[in-house]
Amino acid sequence: MLMTQLQPGDRFEHYRIEALAARTSMTTIYRAADLRTGRMVAIKIPHPELECDPVFYSRFQREAFIGRKLHHPNVVETMPAEDLDHLCIVMEWVEGKFLREILTKQGKLFPERAARIAIGVCNALEYIHSQGVVHRDLKPENIMVGEDDSVKLIDFGISGAEGVRRLTFSKLSNAMGTPDYISPEQIRKKRGDGRSDVYALGVILYEMLTAHTPFDGPNPLAVMNDRLVNDPTPPREINPEISAQMQEIIFRSLERDPENRYASARKFALDLEHPETVEVTDHSVKRSEKKEPLPIAKRILSFAKLAMIPVVIFKLLLLVAHLK
Repeated sequence: MLMTQLQPGDRFEHYRIEALAARTSMTTIYRAADLRTGRMVAIKIPHPELECDPVFYSRFQREAFIGRKLHHPNVVETMPAEDLDHLCIVMEWVEGKFLREILTKQGKLFPERAARIAIGVCNALEYIHSQGVVHRDLKPENIMVGEDDSVKLIDFGISGAEGVRRLTFSKLSNAMGTPDYISPEQIRKKRGDGRSDVYALGVILYEMLTAHTPFDGPNPLAVMNDRLVNDPTPPREINPEISAQMQEIIFRSLERDPENRYASARKFALDLEHPETVEVTDHSVKRSEKKEPLPIAKRILSFAKLAMIPVVIFKLLLLVAHLK
């Protein structure tokens, strides 16, 4: 069984461990030096107890397979690993921070910076979509941001290739993705396409600008249900620094129906690059509408109907017993 608690100076395959970079619930990531080239790399190693888990193994192998076929400045580079004896993924080492770390430390970002980061993610999405890959788990934890706000998209564990069957966990989990960022169509257990990633980026952009996700609730199911029936609070009500055009862009990316959403990440990016060309509609009233309380008489009638349910059930039981 592979021990993931490697120490600086330890040798792992063709690499020398330099430092522990990150540890998640499923993997440990190390910064290491390739002893053959001297290049710095990141090595992702699963926790030992997960190596025999078929679901995790499938996801890990899929991440490695998809990662090796993608080559773009805004997507983390995955190295070939056919000569390695251990289950791991070797990637380029990226200097920067996870977007989640930035948001946790700084809260909301300036609109210009948020747009710059979102455009970088759009570029990554446009590329992977052109390769027939949908990320399906886009969130701040999967976006690396450099000092110049350059972006690297990572973690293709639950990604799927369009038109290829059995590249999702639809049979193994109730919903793919993370509750805060999953699209309405995914909640309805549809496979989703590139527009699902556009929706997730819309949520991230909203969060970057307001320090809040657009939908909330006491548990993941409530969060997902909220986006099926309600509209988010207009972001300008939370952060007046957001322009009317930027708010329009956010709402277009968060359209509940994919047909009304940006058709591609490229179109999303074009509006972010040229917000002055965006036509503003009245989204200030597009938000959750609270139901008007029922009149007292109707409420009493509703309660009476509910109270009659156990009485009816009891009478049916008596009738069944009498027939026996």
